[in-house]
Amino acid sequence: MDLLRIAQFVRQTRKQQNMTVEALAEKSGFSKTYISRLENFRITPSIKSLSKVADALGIQMSAFFETTTEPIQYLTGHLDEGEEIQRNGSKYGMKYHSLAFSKPERKLDPFVIEYFRNDEQRGFLAHDSEEFFVLLEGELEFFVYDDDHSTSMGPHQTFYLSEGIPHRVQLAKGCDYAKALIVYDKAENPMES
Repeated sequence: MDLLRIAQFVRQTRKQQNMTVEALAEKSGFSKTYISRLENFRITPSIKSLSKVADALGIQMSAFFETTTEPIQYLTGHLDEGEEIQRNGSKYGMKYHSLAFSKPERKLDPFVIEYFRNDEQRGFLAHDSEEFFVLLEGELEFFVYDDDHSTSMGPHQTFYLSEGIPHRVQLAKGCDYAKALIVYDKAENPMES
């Protein structure tokens, strides 16, 4: 067992999935300290521990022991099977679900985002990449540049933003829930948004 390679592989795979140490710890059932020590080659994990970490990363445990790995060429999934990602949006009544977390070397980052009625309003964000937005359910107000420029959106409407455009989204009046599909260019790290 090449423990150094395993430690590096865990860190690399976690980062490629935009997953924090805290999120991996929570998903695997280990402490943040344990994951940090594993990634820094300071402990010798058991096979059972590696199995839990592999499950949390959404990979086969055999990936820890392969000397050469072929990149994943395709990935299938379902909109309802996204991996929930812990982001600061939760305090604004938003839940993020990564749809391609199992493909480490992806160029796009698709997410399903759920919006719930919340009293705290999120400020404007500007990403370092382009963004494609599709409203799947509910009704939203999509603000661009400032609070004076908004577009009312219903199901199946889309929005495409160039990089660096300030924007924010909120539930429309009378709507308590909405669901959208958002695709970011991988150059943007949506975990920091």
